[in-house]
Order: sequence, then structure tokens, then C-alpha cells
Amino acid sequence: MPREQLQVLNALDTAKTQLYHFTAIVIAGMGFFTDAYDLFAISLVTKLLGRIYYHREGALKPGTLPPGVNSSVTAVALVGTLAGQLFFGWLGDKMGRKKVYGMTLAVMVICSLASGLSFGRERRSVMAVLCFFRFWLGFGIGGDYPLSATIMSEYANKKTRGAFIAAVFAMQGFGILASGIVALVVSAAFDHAFSAPSYATNALLSTPVQADYVWRIILMFGAIPAGLTYYWRMKMPETARYTALVAKNAKQAASDMARVLQVDIEAEEQKVETITQDKRNSFGLFSKAFLRRHGLHLLGTTSTWFLLDIAFYSQNLFQKDVFTAIGWIPPAATMNAIGEVFRVARAQTLIALCSTVPGYWFTVAFIDIIGRFAIQLMGFFFMTVFMFALAIPYHHWTLHDNRIGFIIIYSLTFFFANFGPNATTFVVPAEIFPARLRSTCHGISAAAGKAGAIVGAYGFLYASQSSDPKKTDAGYPPGIGIKNSLIVLGVINFLGMLFTFLVPEPNGKSLEELSGENEEDDEVQQTTSNRTVPV
Repeated sequence: MPREQLQVLNALDTAKTQLYHFTAIVIAGMGFFTDAYDLFAISLVTKLLGRIYYHREGALKPGTLPPGVNSSVTAVALVGTLAGQLFFGWLGDKMGRKKVYGMTLAVMVICSLASGLSFGRERRSVMAVLCFFRFWLGFGIGGDYPLSATIMSEYANKKTRGAFIAAVFAMQGFGILASGIVALVVSAAFDHAFSAPSYATNALLSTPVQADYVWRIILMFGAIPAGLTYYWRMKMPETARYTALVAKNAKQAASDMARVLQVDIEAEEQKVETITQDKRNSFGLFSKAFLRRHGLHLLGTTSTWFLLDIAFYSQNLFQKDVFTAIGWIPPAATMNAIGEVFRVARAQTLIALCSTVPGYWFTVAFIDIIGRFAIQLMGFFFMTVFMFALAIPYHHWTLHDNRIGFIIIYSLTFFFANFGPNATTFVVPAEIFPARLRSTCHGISAAAGKAGAIVGAYGFLYASQSSDPKKTDAGYPPGIGIKNSLIVLGVINFLGMLFTFLVPEPNGKSLEELSGENEEDDEVQQTTSNRTVPV
């Protein structure tokens, strides 16, 4: 049976939606805005980097990044993100959410600026410096995932908790949109100021010297939104759940939340001591008790996030290649270097505006109505359907008259990724694990996702190459082609749908009820926490 809830936690669970909820969403959400901007802006400038630093005299096509360099530039931030999620997730449970929260933002600001700098002009030094700072940029971004999710879940009331956490994550959509808009503005301004002929007309002059500033400005812009929110992050009090249940400081928890909620809250020191000294609330991550209570839950959150990110990052990071394949972006030789950035950014911006951003906010609107489980299952189902709808008649979609239909269906896969598992895989791990392990388990789940993103980034880069050696990009071995790559992604989405059945439904329950921290009867806890379908 559940014991009586702490007054401070009950006050949070039952609080009406107030200004501090929206303040927390904005503060945490701006971190995710920056995260998405920094992670996805690189896909807008990789073709430009190839033209600037890998131009070959007399070549029929503009220069492109060699396979090893391209995959490193694209995926090195994802590797850093994975490491940051594990490290800062663990640190958030050891030191507290607030102390670590400022560190991640400082790393992001510094490395966003530094990724647009280089020591020397030779391509090796430029690429090496870019990869070095993008790794550490990813490291800082990684910390934002478990900390933002955990802070928002521990601040929210149980009635609208899903919507608040999803709203933080939805800022990612605006970050992707912003990266496209910034690239559009910068490339349009430079193309107007330094007009250049197409590559076919004059290969050397098609990439003006000033083009080197374009990619640097686009990448460095990511430091601005992160820097603007640093002060407010430092002003946020530590969450009451960490202070009371992990730090065991009842007075501080009551004091902090009384100020935030503007109500009188009693410091229940005896009750905190009883809860925290209960042996069933002291098991570690690698214990049999954790395996029994939350083992399947952790498997569910890690596997679904891993599978989702293989598909999601493959689509996002390489949509420029898909658009080129269907002719939505003209052949590279018919454009100058800066004009190509404009075309790629326009395509990404349209997809973000029409499908990515709406998908996130549909989740915010419905997650506390129909639940996490239903949204995730539905999202994986429609991603599978639309991916096969693109892949099986792929030749049909490459015909000129059918390209609009391709874009519509391709956009729908993004819509149902975001009105689906891309949001719910972020929300659920912040709700179902104990307070002392919440940030760590969210970090592990998120890191599994980034492992999937790395597989997608590296794998799709090679797999999407034509099976005809004469049609592959310079330096790449033959692959299985875009059609077969899309079929593989469809199968991955279907597997994600199956693993969703391991994930519990947290809708409408308190965090302590979900994690079992407030249970007196162990048998009751097991029957409630192991539920894997919505109630």
C-alpha cells in the first residue's frame, strides 16, 4: 500500500498550472532549441565544406567531403552527445540537477563559438578543429537531455506533466527550423553581396572566398540562445524531489517550493527519514532489485529510443541527399557554392515548418489525453507505413510529376516521428525511475538513442549510395541505394513498435507511485510498476 505522500511533493503534484511552470519550460526548452540547432545545422553546410576544401581542378562535379571526413564531421557531435548523456546523467544524480545544469550550458556556448574557428587554413587543420569542438559541443548537449527532462518532470504536476516535458522537447523543432532560417538568411545575403557563377560556368569562381564565412556564421550562431538563458538557469532552485529524497534535506525542499508555489509547506523531516532509510528505496542501478522492478522498463526505453533514432537521424541528417535524388535540389554543377546552401536550407526549413514543428506540438496537446503508450505505438506504426510507401514504389516517386507526392509522404514520416516516439522516448524515462536514479536512467536511455543516431548517420551515409559504382559519390563504395535503405528504415520502425510494449504508461500517476518510492507493500509495487500497457 502507498504511504502518505510528503506534503511538498503532494503540493507539486496537485499544483495548478502557474507562471513558474512556463518559466521552467522556457528555460529548459531554450537548451533544447540550442541542442537541435547545433546538431542539425551541420547538415546544411557539409556540401559547402566539400566545395571549399576539397575542390579538384578539372573535375566535372564540385568537391565533396571524403567519406571518412564527411561521416566524422556529421557524427562526431553525436558521439560527444552520447558520452555527455551518460556522464552528466550520472552526475545529475550525484551532485544535483541544478549544479550540473549550468556546466552543460557553458560548454555549449564555448564550443558553439569555437566550432566556427580554425587554427590555420589547410583543410586538415580546419576539419580537425571542427571535429574536436563539435565533439565537446555534443558533450555539453548530451547533458541537457537527462537534466532538462528530469528537472521538468520533478517540477510539474501529475495532471499535465507529460505536456510540460514534451513542450521542453518540442523546442527542438524550433531549433531545427531556426537552423534552416539562419542558413537561408546568411546564404541569401552572401549570395547577393558576392554574386558567383555556377560550377558548370566557372568552377573556380563558383566558390567565392567569402563562402568560408558562411558556414562559420551558421555554426557559431548557436551560442546566442544558449548564452541568453544561462543567468535564468542559475536562478532556478534545486528540485524538491532531489533535495528531499536524494539529498535528504526536508527543510530546504519545503523552503524552496514554498517560495516557488507561494504557499506554506511543512518540513516533514521524520517522514523524509522514513522514506529514504527504507531498504527498498536504496537499491543501486546494478542490483537484482532494480532488475526486478525496472529492468524491463529500462530495456523498453533504451531499445525504442535506439531504433527510433536510427530512422530519425538518418532522415534528418541526410534529407539533402534524398531531395537531390528526387530532383528537388538541382544538380550541384548548376549552382554556385552559396546558392547550394540556400537550396538545401530551403528544403530543410519547409520540412520543419510543415511537419516537424506541428508534430511536436500535437504531442504536447494530446499526450496527457491519450497517453504516452498510444502516441508512441501510433507514431511507430505510421512511420513504418509511410517509409514502405516511399520505398516500395521508389522509382515512381523519382519521376518529375510525382515529386510533390514524395515530399508529402516524406513529411508525414517526420510528422508521426514527432507526434510519436521522438517525443515519448524523451518523456517516459523522466517519469518511471526512482529519484536517485532518474537522471542516470534517462541518460542511459538517451545514450542508447544517440548510439542509434550514430548507426543511422554512418550507416545511411554508405548504404544510400547507388549499387552502380559509376553513380556513387566520390570516394564511396557502392551501397544498397536509397530505395533499399528506406526499406531497412521501415523494418527498424516496425521493431520499435514491438518494443514499445515493454514501456509502462505513466499518465496521471505521481512520480513516486510510478517508481515505487512511496510503497509500503512490495507486492503491490510489483503489480503496478510492471504494467506494460495503458490503464
